[in-house]
Order: sequence, then C-alpha cells, then structure tokens
Amino acid sequence: MRINSALQAAIDLTAGAAGGIACVVTGQPFDTAKVKMQTFPEMYKGLVDCFVKTYKQVGFRGFYKGTTPALLANIAENSVLFMCYGFCQQIVRKIVGVDRKTKLSDLQNAAAGSFASAFATLALCPTELVKCRLQAMHEMQLSGKIIQGQNTVWSVVKSVIQKDGPLGFYRGWSSTLLREVPGYFLFFGGYELSRTFFASGRSKDELGPIALLISGGFGGSCLWITVYPVDSVKSRIQVLSMAGKQTGFIGTFATVVRTEGVLALYSGLLPTMIRAFVANGALFLAYEYSRKLMMSQIDSY
Repeated sequence: MRINSALQAAIDLTAGAAGGIACVVTGQPFDTAKVKMQTFPEMYKGLVDCFVKTYKQVGFRGFYKGTTPALLANIAENSVLFMCYGFCQQIVRKIVGVDRKTKLSDLQNAAAGSFASAFATLALCPTELVKCRLQAMHEMQLSGKIIQGQNTVWSVVKSVIQKDGPLGFYRGWSSTLLREVPGYFLFFGGYELSRTFFASGRSKDELGPIALLISGGFGGSCLWITVYPVDSVKSRIQVLSMAGKQTGFIGTFATVVRTEGVLALYSGLLPTMIRAFVANGALFLAYEYSRKLMMSQIDSY
C-alpha cells in the first residue's frame, strides 16, 4: 500500500506520542529534581539531598508531581516534533535538490529537527509551564513567595487564566524557543551520528534496541549539556512568575549571574544528564519500534 503524506504524518505523530510517554515514564523523578534544583538552588546541596528532602517532606508522590502535564507536554511536543520532522525533512530535500526518497545526511537530518522544534514549542510551552509550577509548588510555599499553593493541574490552569489570561501560558516561550532550536539540532544530529557509528555501513533500520537506546541517550545528552543554562532561566521565569511579574530572559539571566554566580545556572545538571540519557534512549526506542510496526502493518495491506 502506497503511503501518502497525510498517512505518513499520522504515523510520525502517533510514534512521537509513544516516544513521549516512554520519556516521561522513565525520566519524571529526575525531571522533578531538575526543576526544584534550578529554581531553588540554595535549598539543596545536590541530587541525593534533593531526593531525600523531597521524600521526607512530600513522600514518594512528590517525585511525580506534574506527571499529568508532563505527559501532556511530552506527548504534545513529540507528536508535533516528529510529525514536523518528517515535513521538514522533505523541505530540506527540496532545498538541497534531491529526490523525496533520498536518505539525508546526518547534518541535514539535524537541520530538519531544528526547524521542526520551533513548531513544537507552541504545544510545549503551556504544558511545561503548568508542569514546572506543580513541581516547584512546595518550594514556593516554603520560601514564602506564595501563601496558598495549587496542588492540581486545574488549579494551576485556572490561576494562570485568572491572573494573566490565555497568553500567560506562554511565559518563557522565547526561552523555550532559544533552548529548542539549537538544542534539537544537536539532539537529532547526535542521534543520527551515533546510529551511523553503530550501523558501520549497514542500514540504520537494521539496528537493534541497545544501539537505539545508546543513540537516543547520546542525542539527549548532546542537547542538555549545551542548552542547560537557557533551560534554567526558562524554569525560573515560569515558576517565579507565580509570585508576580517576572523579568524576561535577559533580565532573569543577568540577575542570576549577578546575585548567585554562573554556577547557579547549572544547578540540577546531574539529574538532568541522567534523565537525558535514560529518557531519550527510551523515547527513540519507542518511536522507532512503534513507527516500524505501523509501517509494516500498512505495507502488509
């Protein structure tokens, strides 16, 4: 059966959603620690201290605060990302003047991923804002920045709408865009380079699960090690804006560097790098295998 553009987009969207679910299931506790350490670095001495204090104060469920918006964020982002990735690959093929079935180079795939990520930010920013606020709600109350916290997705959503209107969900969007576009160039570039290394002249489609896990983990690590300071600023903007008007990216960045030092921008890097390898390995494994399964089902008709 011939696969048209609409069907291919649906396959990429569904496979991206499967990858997003796998990413959250494997990486949520580390993501929670990351957001807590980014927004309140003075409260935690390190990853172990953050885990211990969170468990003592909130219990095991504290590690999964914000899981619902995290699922929505990752499903929305990766669905849009991988669907647009397919479209952007076709655009890159047109730009370089090759046939639509020609395999792109690793660099060309990286460029397509970077273009696709710009569209994904529109779906990602609102859900990530809700997720970050839920994850850091306990610290906001402890620090006295807010009196009454919101403990549910709906209460956070209602608070944003009442205070800032629909556009309030896009606080930190410029920071998200600044993180995603260069980050996903390295994400897809690292993933494709790693797959090329493991393939050693064979087709990349023949790679097994271990190679895909490692390649996905490598791509995720390339992304986060590079854009982490930008993500730290984004988290602060999205979380601290609960307590009142927060300055934009440049203002927040300058304030952090001036008052806390450059190293404050790297608070929470360890849980992020652990999560980056594990969660993105799971993401690409789920994406590739679910995509391959759907393609084989269609080909059998």
